[in-house]
Amino acid sequence: MDLKQLRYFRSVIEQGGFTAAARQLHVAQPAISIAIRKLEEQLGMTLLHRSDRQITPTVEGEVLLRHATKLLDLAAAAELEMQELRGLTKGEVRVGIPSMLGSYYFPPILMGFKHRHPELRLTVYEQGTRRLQQMIHDGELDLGVVVADSPPEDLETRLLTREEMVACVPADHPFAKRDSISRDEFFRQELVVFKPGYFLREFIDRFKQTAGIEPMIAFETNLIPLTKAIVRQGFAITTFLRMVLENEPADGLVAVPFEQPVYLDLSLAWKRDGYLSQADRAFVDFILHQTDSGSC
Repeated sequence: MDLKQLRYFRSVIEQGGFTAAARQLHVAQPAISIAIRKLEEQLGMTLLHRSDRQITPTVEGEVLLRHATKLLDLAAAAELEMQELRGLTKGEVRVGIPSMLGSYYFPPILMGFKHRHPELRLTVYEQGTRRLQQMIHDGELDLGVVVADSPPEDLETRLLTREEMVACVPADHPFAKRDSISRDEFFRQELVVFKPGYFLREFIDRFKQTAGIEPMIAFETNLIPLTKAIVRQGFAITTFLRMVLENEPADGLVAVPFEQPVYLDLSLAWKRDGYLSQADRAFVDFILHQTDSGSC
């Protein structure tokens, strides 16, 4: 029993005969007759009362008709949904973004994508880059933003942006009037830092290992407004991507570059050899186009 047989069977009953069903389906009448006969043989029962005036279902045929109608309706709904996905009128994109990029880099991109594809559902998760890598690996995310220095081999990546990391100090701090500071000078200050798993924390942890300096961590928080408030009040200093201080009024905070500039390459990633839906591919194409065009 297949959907074609059921479709022919339902049409014969709805149209009251083989000839009318053939016209409705644009199929040769013998093909319909053969399909119905094979269906009856497979089931071992008579499904239709055949007369010269009209074809009607038997009791068994009426039972099958109920099931056939449900199955054909479900198949039609499935086909429509697949067509809609192909046409990008339905679907979901699950993307993971570090909090700093989610606040200062991605909003115009996300809004632009949603404007272009209003019927797609866009779900954004905020996590550290290492956690995002794991979520992609586990299938919890379709796409995510990761640090490009050493992405796992199971991820496919495309570079999005290169951003400078700078020290962030209050306006009355001695560093505020400096053109640059050394990393040693930075790490001898009390610091407010992100929790482990975030790229800014990894920068601090790597420096600790290479320079042999134990950072003086006074606060740990992933909340950017709280971090700014702590720095502004003079309790500690921190490091941000430059965009965090350039895209908003300074509000008592100053960006100071390092003597040896520190840059972070950030990439869009997805599972290598994994399945990307049409909605996911549309998002990848859109964000890479925006990045290449320099409009973000």
